Parts: sequence; structure tokens; C-alpha cells
Amino acid sequence: MLIYVVKRGDTLWQIASNYRVPIKRIIDINGLEYPNQLLIGQALIIPTADSAHTVRSGETLWQIAQNYGTTVQAIVEANNIPNPNNINPGLELYIPARRHRVQSGETLSLIARRYGVTLQSLIEVNNIENPDIIYPGTVLSIPHKPGPEISVNGYIYLLGEQQAAIVRENGEHLTYLSPFAYRIREDGSLEEIYDTPAINAAYAERVVPMMVITNFTSTELGQNLAHVVLASPEIQERLLNNIISIMRNKGYQGLNIDFENVLPADRELYNSFLVRAVDRLHREGYFVSSALAPKTSAQQTGLLYEAHDYEAHGRIVDFVILMTYEWGYRLGPPQAISPLNQIRRVLDYAVSVIPRQKIFFGFQLYARDWLLPHVQGQQAETFSNQEAIRRAVTYGAVIQYDTVAQSPFFRYTDGQGRMHEVWFEDARSAQAKFNTVKDYGLSGISYWALGYPYPQNWVLLEDNFTVRKLI
Repeated sequence: MLIYVVKRGDTLWQIASNYRVPIKRIIDINGLEYPNQLLIGQALIIPTADSAHTVRSGETLWQIAQNYGTTVQAIVEANNIPNPNNINPGLELYIPARRHRVQSGETLSLIARRYGVTLQSLIEVNNIENPDIIYPGTVLSIPHKPGPEISVNGYIYLLGEQQAAIVRENGEHLTYLSPFAYRIREDGSLEEIYDTPAINAAYAERVVPMMVITNFTSTELGQNLAHVVLASPEIQERLLNNIISIMRNKGYQGLNIDFENVLPADRELYNSFLVRAVDRLHREGYFVSSALAPKTSAQQTGLLYEAHDYEAHGRIVDFVILMTYEWGYRLGPPQAISPLNQIRRVLDYAVSVIPRQKIFFGFQLYARDWLLPHVQGQQAETFSNQEAIRRAVTYGAVIQYDTVAQSPFFRYTDGQGRMHEVWFEDARSAQAKFNTVKDYGLSGISYWALGYPYPQNWVLLEDNFTVRKLI
């Protein structure tokens, strides 16, 4: 896949012609609702077997060629590189796909097996309408081999029957599904949620359902509730009994513990609870994960951070989900929701105390719209990345890109004369995050939250990785 950024005067017809791909493929793969109204600065995925690669520190052309299944010479010629032994980090390379000229008697299946790619990817990359008919002499582009295998979790807080449709739409891209959430009570019982449709849909899509427990709501921090439970072994025992009962009855296979705003003084109590939970649930055949606030050091202060002991969680639970989002908080000033420069600071610390194979990268699926000038406490509007593009089209905005945060944004004036600033995600920011996952050798990605349409993300996820399926 290639990512193209729209320039002034571009039309979809011109872009499709330049890359020799059907217009409809570009429309479908990007979820374009306004194909005749492209925005300056809009990032489009071009469905081609060719790729783009940003050179990372320490990489050689030989390593890059091996990763993409091509040759050093092909990359050198395509990019007019004068000295193949001297490439600088940050250099953008065009990686031409391998080509194959069809010989008499060959079939697509035979060609796919020869190059170690899937038949479906070969069909899609070459826009083949009838895979049973290929002619000798036809030149086919060979897609790159499947990317590294990772696990993918998706939280979903929309409950009831609407869950099932969302899970069916995204299930092929998921390893785990996490309906959010069972809230704990002071007596060790749990507030029930209607999660049966989501669980049933998860199994139909070969997705592992993961039960989530939490101590907070949108209006209550939950620090005192957490303290009551964490300070009492008896309440914890009742809580674990109730968790196991629900997991058995509903078909959950694992537990995600998302305790936030835990009092700093309860740090060791929280760690002890994790040990107790893992011991009980492992004996029952269940796995246990936890959600962690985005810390950059063990000494970081604040209610969100102090009781989250990265080293202990990494040692005790099966995997951790880093909540690497919400810098652009709905009640705070406008900024990137998931700035990559800040996320990398979190990851630098995380990998120093937690095994990389236990770390899931938190990825937000939503956009936000702030009124300007920002007034403290004024709430931003949260919606999908598709809605962000709709608003940009409606108001004729120019999309800008923050290269430090690796995030797109735009400003517009509404019908009442009010200025707005919108931060969202696009193909560039998604690819930058996926590159980061690979750079750090992380085990997985966790999305917050399913239900916000973002077609580009899923296309690039499958282009970069092979999603692990456990059932």
C-alpha cells in the first residue's frame, strides 16, 4: 500500500490514473463519502503492491529489501540512490513490488504458492475480476508477504444488540473483544451489563471474549470504591467468585482489570490483588490482563499513575494494555489525542520494566472537535474519524499534519461564526503507529473503542500485520 496526500488541483481520476488503480478501489478502501470533493492535505491509501518505507536508525538497504521481498538493486534504481551504503534515518523510499510475467499453463494459485502469498491478496492487488482466467504474458504485481503476527483487542462500550453488528464488521481484525465494563461494588458484587450479543458475535468471528471489570464511571473516579475492595481479602474473594461465575455462564475466556484512579497508598494492595486474581483465574483456565495509565517513569506522580506499578503488572499478569491516548482530553485544550512523541516516551519506560511480548499498544479510534478559544472545563465533541472528514468537506477545511505528534488536524468556522479545531486520525497517523509497534517489537494493539468508523485503519492493520486468531 502507498499513502498519497492530496494537493491543490488533484482529482480522484488523476490520482487513480497515475497509480493505475480503479477509482472504485480507492473510494472503497478509504471509505470516501465525497470522492468528488477531495481536501487539500487529505491522506488516501492507494491499493497497490508497491510500498513506501521510512528508513529507521540502523537499517540497511539489504535489511529493507529482505523485509519487502525485493532486491537492493530494485530499491536503488527506483529511488536513484547514489550510495547504497549510506542511507539516512527519515529517508522516504519507494519500494517497487516484485513482478511476475504469467507463463503458459500457470494458474493464480500456483503463482501465489510460488511467492508465498495468499491467493486473495494476489487477486486484490491486481484487480482480477475472474481468477480462473489469466493470460500468458500478463504481468502481475506480487504483494509482500504477510506481516508479523500480533494480537488485537477491541474495547466496546456500546451495549445490547447494536454490539453484534459492530463485532461482525470488525471481527476478522480482532483477537480479543472486551465489552466495557462490569463495575465492581463495595460488597464484591458486580453491576451487570447486557453483553450476550457481543459475546455470541465474537465466537462467530473466532474472537476471544475478554471480561472487563472497573471501578469508575464517566462521573465517578472510583478511588474510594477501589480502596474498599483492595483493603479487604474477604471482599476480593467474593469478587473473584462472582467474576468466575459470570465468565463460566457467559463464555468469557479471560479477564481485563481496569482499575483507574487508585489511591497511591493502595499501590501494594493493588499488586496483591493482581497476584490473588491471577492465581485464582489461572487455576480455572482463564488468562488475566490489566490496563495501565501512560507513565513515563516509576516516579511519575498523580492519581492516575502512582498506583500503577509497571514492573509488578508486567511480572504478574499475562499481558498489559497501555492506555496511550487522551492527551487531547475532552475537557482540556485542543491537541493531538494520541501524540506519537509522547507515546514513545511511555514505551521507552514500559519496555525497560515489562517484557515486550506482554505489551499492547493503545490506539484510539475517535476524533475530537474543540471550540476556540478554549475555555477551561468546556467539553469537546467526540465522534468518528469519518465524521471529521465530513466536517472538513462541509466547511472546506485544509487538513494539516503535525509531524511531531504524527497527527492530522484542521480548523473551520461554523455557521454561527465560531472557530473550531479538530484532531483526528488518518492513514498517515495509523501507519506511524503501526511502525512504532514494529519498532518496539510489541505483542499487540488495543483499540478504544469499536463503533467509530475508520476504514483506513483496518486496511493498514491487515497490510502491516497478521492478526492472531486463538479460536
